[in-house]
Amino acid sequence: MGVQTNRTLWIDYLRTTITLMVIAHHSSLSYTTFASFDKEKYISSTHPVVDSVRWIGLDIFENFNDIFFMSLMFFIGGIFIVRSLQKKGVAVFIRDRFYRLFVPFLLLGTLFMLVAYYPCYYLAYGVNDLKEYIVNFFTVQQWPVGPPWFIWILFLFNLLFALCFPLIKNRLGAMESFFEVLKNKPMRLFGFWCAFTWILYVPFAFWVGAGTWTGIGPFDFQLSRIVLYFGYFVLGVVIGNTDFNRGLFSENSRVVKQWFLWILLAVLIYAILTFITPILSRLVETGQLPEISAWLIYYTLYVSSCTLSCIAFITTFKALTRTSKTWFDSLSQNAYCIYLIHYIFVLWCQFALLEIQLPAVVKFLIVCMVALAGSWMMSILLRKMNVMKKYL
Repeated sequence: MGVQTNRTLWIDYLRTTITLMVIAHHSSLSYTTFASFDKEKYISSTHPVVDSVRWIGLDIFENFNDIFFMSLMFFIGGIFIVRSLQKKGVAVFIRDRFYRLFVPFLLLGTLFMLVAYYPCYYLAYGVNDLKEYIVNFFTVQQWPVGPPWFIWILFLFNLLFALCFPLIKNRLGAMESFFEVLKNKPMRLFGFWCAFTWILYVPFAFWVGAGTWTGIGPFDFQLSRIVLYFGYFVLGVVIGNTDFNRGLFSENSRVVKQWFLWILLAVLIYAILTFITPILSRLVETGQLPEISAWLIYYTLYVSSCTLSCIAFITTFKALTRTSKTWFDSLSQNAYCIYLIHYIFVLWCQFALLEIQLPAVVKFLIVCMVALAGSWMMSILLRKMNVMKKYL
């Protein structure tokens, strides 16, 4: 029982921390140096609310997050899938995921986004007209999904895997010995994970263009990363099907013991990526380096950064999470709802701060704190309602 509790604790705390990073990520986007606002179609802006004050430090922070944290979210989302399917069966599993993921996405996510995006409509058109805003939201902006895009994609991955589970369940255990060996071969694990990430991401980024989104209405997703996200989800499923707390991610595993080295490597590779990107651009512009070579260098560093950051976060939380903390337990219990509703507080707070003369980093910190506190309190209140308990 102790192992089960510890396993749940460190993964729950890791998931919660990534949720907090999502809030910080969205809080920073109004103040990056590359931020731009499109008055014709605000959903095409780099962020729905863009301030005039900027700080390049937030570019570095935002890009660090963007490289890895959604991949890690999908990895975590797959960890306990097999155990849940074995316990509930396919039909009950799909029903529970429908209530837990799809219903909150379609109903709560849509309603919350209607509230969240109103300041953006005002900034774009300069009018306060609720009826016109709603029409514009569903027609001109084409039903922007906001952060809940992750929820419907996670539901889709759950659904696909559950339907395939009866056909593949007897083969899932074949990878256990592979990961058992890797627990004491950290560089081999990094090599495997990095190659896995490279194959899933780089060809598609070349093919469709990095950062390309597509979809219909709220069913929006990042086309260039959808294969990467599914791959990380499946990797989470496969590792979750092993006894990873006594194997790959055991306290005695060299992979976990070297958690601090993973942090140093993650910081180092991201620093190199940040430093070399403008150099590569200049070399291409001056004809000193072929564009394809520059992209291959960039993407290889990008993939290495993604891999190292994921491993660093996983091993650090496994190594350092010892006992539960009441406030962190509350955050963990409310993390899902916080994720669904934080965007309201982010956008409205950024809007409220537009005319206030403060440095970008101060505004960023204010938005972070307001968004976290507001969504946390709202989640606690919502989860006290009987009708919400089934979904949140």
